Amino acid sequence: MKRENISRENFFFKCSSCGDGYEISLKDFIAKELPKILDLDSNKLVESYKRGNLKFYQSRYINALQFRKAVGKIEAGTMICLCDNLHVIRGFPKIRRTLMLKEALKRHFSGEVAVEEKMNGYNVRIASLDGEILAFTRGGYICPYTTRKAPEILKLDEFFRDNPDLVICGEMVGTNNPYVSHYYPEIGKLGFRIFDIREKLSGKPLPIKKKRSMLKKYNLPSVRLFGVYSLDEAPSEILKLVKKLGEDNREGVVIKDPEMQIPPLKYTSSQAHDDELIYAFRFPFDLGKAFFFSRVIREGFQSYEMQESADEMEKRAQRLGESILYPMIETIKHVSQSDVAGEDLIMDAQSLQEVEEFIGHLHELGVMAVVIKYEDGKAVIRRIHQSTTDKINNYLDGGLY
Repeated sequence: MKRENISRENFFFKCSSCGDGYEISLKDFIAKELPKILDLDSNKLVESYKRGNLKFYQSRYINALQFRKAVGKIEAGTMICLCDNLHVIRGFPKIRRTLMLKEALKRHFSGEVAVEEKMNGYNVRIASLDGEILAFTRGGYICPYTTRKAPEILKLDEFFRDNPDLVICGEMVGTNNPYVSHYYPEIGKLGFRIFDIREKLSGKPLPIKKKRSMLKKYNLPSVRLFGVYSLDEAPSEILKLVKKLGEDNREGVVIKDPEMQIPPLKYTSSQAHDDELIYAFRFPFDLGKAFFFSRVIREGFQSYEMQESADEMEKRAQRLGESILYPMIETIKHVSQSDVAGEDLIMDAQSLQEVEEFIGHLHELGVMAVVIKYEDGKAVIRRIHQSTTDKINNYLDGGLY
């Protein structure tokens, strides 16, 4: 992988169809070559680059063009990786949510549906670029932590040696990851579960049966498949599944066409909604508004579809209210004692340099974070929510709302 072959002005481009190589400016590449590769209008790409939605991306790992926002059919998070060979890593498409299962499934799908578990972690795409395995976040950034940890957790060499044009899409989960900490008894500190295998250039996913067969062949861990159901039986089965998952403090399900020709849908548990609200209202002036309305709407429709009794509705309402109010009061008390509104995250690291590299990655994402402690291969990182800290201090000092 040649990291020296590109600058913000020009780089060496090798045509995949004819094999010829020549130097080309980045602007000319976007206007002339990229439209052919992506089958997109040149003007759309040039305008996107001018607006900063398509940006030049350079890190220790790679040089690329990063789609910060979707352009036509190309998803946000798509990366055009400019290595010895050009690689297109398509962004992971947004999965729509259903609020009423019975009606939505019949309207959206045309046959049977496969139901897989939706796990509470962070979405990662893993790909091999000229033999180097890299992990991309949802936004398209290369995460140094996940790039290092994924090959330790997963046996990836054989898979990518045989399938260099495929991308593994999955969820990094567990209590020792520096993004989303959630306890799963079968995983513990850190694990990975794969939910899709997709083609690099097209982003096309493999059918469920083929995907699971391939994962079994290479001994790679998959999310749970609960079953394949007819459209008549699926709604009631999913409601039962999601209720049990919520009781077990798990997130929910993703509902898929077994052939993956139709986009999937997701459906989550009441407990998952509450957990998200608890997190958001610990930092109400950073996250509260963005999280609030959609979660309350989900709760209302889910209660209706589950035909809850008055007692069940009362328990849901109490749980919902506590998820909003208690964490906010706790944070106000915390900040009143001259501390910041922040969260401490734990990550494994072989050196302080690795920790500092990850902190730099978070700063690149616009996240304020500092290293609190590094000892015996473990780091404690504090993510600071500055808006919540500042506004609570202002109101405590008599500022007006």
